[in-house]
Amino acid sequence: MAEPVKTTRRYESPRRREQAAATRRLILQAAQELFERDGYGPTTMAAIAAAAKVSLKTVYVAFDTKSGVLRALWHLLLRGDQDEAPMAARSWYREMLEEPDPVRKLRMTAHNSRVVKERAAALMLVIRSAAPQDPDLAELWDRIQTDFHDNQRAIVASLHERGSLRRGLGVKRGADILWTLNHPDLWHLLVVLRGWTPGEWETWFFETACAQLLAEG
Repeated sequence: MAEPVKTTRRYESPRRREQAAATRRLILQAAQELFERDGYGPTTMAAIAAAAKVSLKTVYVAFDTKSGVLRALWHLLLRGDQDEAPMAARSWYREMLEEPDPVRKLRMTAHNSRVVKERAAALMLVIRSAAPQDPDLAELWDRIQTDFHDNQRAIVASLHERGSLRRGLGVKRGADILWTLNHPDLWHLLVVLRGWTPGEWETWFFETACAQLLAEG
């Protein structure tokens, strides 16, 4: 009778996982600097490895492709942490949706939007610029746009449910307005090109959203 074949189970200690996570963070930090400084095309996997001071093989093992690095970096900057929960499931987003006061809801929206854009707006421009040349990034950019519009629509729908929308303004048009005001292109125009501070942008966004969306009184 043949002896059973023994298999070796790979054991990953907490220390090994911590080291892998630390290496992943180093790679993403290096990639962010290169992508935002040089753009997507000129940034190579080898350049990312060199900047992170790890081997090229380590970068490929962690992310497979350059677009994989950019996608992982986007998710990290959008969410602000390693938690895999989508934006719609975040406590701060749920709290904002459930806020009964419409003015406070839009004030919270403006502040949350500023926080996210300070982290991720520059990388969003990298993704948008590279999308026409890379099918993976084109798909990512389309997904970003869809998710972003859906999130803005949820905010407007919550205003509509409480009778807070301006008279004659429906959810569809209201969502388009909020999506436009909150779009990273406007952040780029006003903050990056015209030199507004993030605080000035937040105030403008809040006041304009109130004027465009909310019923008088």
